[in-house]
Amino acid sequence: MYASIKLPRTFALFVSALLGGVIFTSCASSHQLANKQLPQIAADGAANPAFAPARENSLSQKAETAPITRSRPQLIKKAAMSLTVNSVEKTIDAVSQIINQQQGDLIGLKQQQPKSDNPRHTATIQLRIPENLLEPTLEQLAKLGTVESRNITAEDVGDRLVDFQARLTNLQKTEANLQKIMDRAGSVRDVLSVSQELSNVRQTIEQIDAQLKNLKNQVAYSTITLNLEAAVSSTSPQPAFGLQVQETWNNSTHSLSAFSVGLLKLGIWLIVYSPYLLIFVALVYGFSRWQRTHSPR
Repeated sequence: MYASIKLPRTFALFVSALLGGVIFTSCASSHQLANKQLPQIAADGAANPAFAPARENSLSQKAETAPITRSRPQLIKKAAMSLTVNSVEKTIDAVSQIINQQQGDLIGLKQQQPKSDNPRHTATIQLRIPENLLEPTLEQLAKLGTVESRNITAEDVGDRLVDFQARLTNLQKTEANLQKIMDRAGSVRDVLSVSQELSNVRQTIEQIDAQLKNLKNQVAYSTITLNLEAAVSSTSPQPAFGLQVQETWNNSTHSLSAFSVGLLKLGIWLIVYSPYLLIFVALVYGFSRWQRTHSPR
């Protein structure tokens, strides 16, 4: 039988505190180790097939929250602007300079000189500008005078472009297949039949290709219709003295010829109606004689 050993109370408290510190330190280290191993476990789980469903769900959620990228609309833009300017001629020159700067084309010009019903000088200009330079061009044109009206219209032709492209692709495939059939055809009748069909397909391809290029060209270039009107009415210059004399001579000779023709027509009318005139004169003369003879003296 062992003898019981009694430890001092202070020593027992010291041992208890030491054991508590060791336990606390081990718990803290295990918690840090767990935190370090969590990213590694997550990475391993991404590579492990067992975690594939969770990973796919996460990717699908990200895909749903990601913004949808849409194709750029294919627009045919047309603009119209009316300006009141001091000088139409100078404004036309300024518009030509703007067209050259913006790499555009002048596709129409119509001027109307002052008239009695419209004493102002007017002009209409049609120009074609790259689509990305439409707004800057309109801003420069607006500086040439006072803007009376301005509007822009746009037509989305994206569906038509896709339709033309799909039809063109299908026809090109049909053309290739017909070419293969024609190469394998034996009889002259088969060759002529396939050749006629191939010609029709190629004609349709050329038509659709031309329409597709025209549509793309309208999308790439915008049109502007510019109406110009002078701020003040302009009077026509006084004609020269020689022109005035010549105009007077022409008017007088025309009046003389018209008067002569009028007299000739009157003589013809008198000749035609002369019998009736003679009868009328005879009646008047007889009535006057009868009145003188039967009147009391």
